[in-house]
Amino acid sequence: MDLAYLRAHPEQLPTFLTHQRIRETPVSGGDICAAARLTLDDGHSVFAKTWPEDAERPVPEGFFATEAAGLRWLREADAVAVPEVLVALPELLALEWVDPGEPTPEAADRFGRELAELHRNGADAFGARWPGFIGALPADNTPHDGPWTEWFARTRLLPYLRRSVDGGALTSADATLVEQVITRIGEFGADEPPARIHGDLWPGNLLWGDDDRVWLVDPAAHGGHRETDLAQLALFGGPPHHDRIMAAYQESWPLADGWRARVPLHQLHLLLVHTALFGAAYRDSVTRSARDALSGAGRATVDR
Repeated sequence: MDLAYLRAHPEQLPTFLTHQRIRETPVSGGDICAAARLTLDDGHSVFAKTWPEDAERPVPEGFFATEAAGLRWLREADAVAVPEVLVALPELLALEWVDPGEPTPEAADRFGRELAELHRNGADAFGARWPGFIGALPADNTPHDGPWTEWFARTRLLPYLRRSVDGGALTSADATLVEQVITRIGEFGADEPPARIHGDLWPGNLLWGDDDRVWLVDPAAHGGHRETDLAQLALFGGPPHHDRIMAAYQESWPLADGWRARVPLHQLHLLLVHTALFGAAYRDSVTRSARDALSGAGRATVDR
């Protein structure tokens, strides 16, 4: 099997893997999927993701189709580097291989400009045309005209707050704190038309390539608020050259007044996803983010 044959017959990849007709080397695939580098007969490499065989539950219906749809949608913008989808099957996703490189200031500058261009491409509505996932959890992608604050509270905060409480990761007092943020979400302002966003842009989903570009992987792509991507990017220590990424972004498309005060609000979504998925280890991050959001609500419409 070479790359041309794979593009023409993507449905054949599982058969070739089952019969060990392709060299397969395990690589890091994140917290959810098993991943491998596949070496084809013509020397090309492919990145393949599968649902782990020892997983407690089967692959959720549409899981890989959703990721493929998001990758293609981001790639259509012709802005940020996004791997080509080669195979999208219910049990497997195979993508163009990206040779890793070192983070450089030049790549960071370029990525900041390209991310702004991606966001500028926009979306028809908040949400998406395909069902959503964030990690292994479902995400409500039902298209919605907005305003963003109402949509974000209903689809990106409340569902994961409920899951976190039901799972024991958050207490009733924690829930009350987050509910205060939701109740006051209209005070944050900065409603914008939907941007074309990655949707899960923590630093681990940036791949620094040897072509001196930053590639986007593992998206939860949808129409959302561009500040959500940028706030998520600052989580868990941020990426290398984070200040240069932000400076280049701001130069290309300045953010609205008060964006810094809104960072904890946007981060609250992904942190609630973490308590829903991984438990109480992220409880303090959720409550800190909620308190910071509430303290910044009054400043969100005036600070730059």
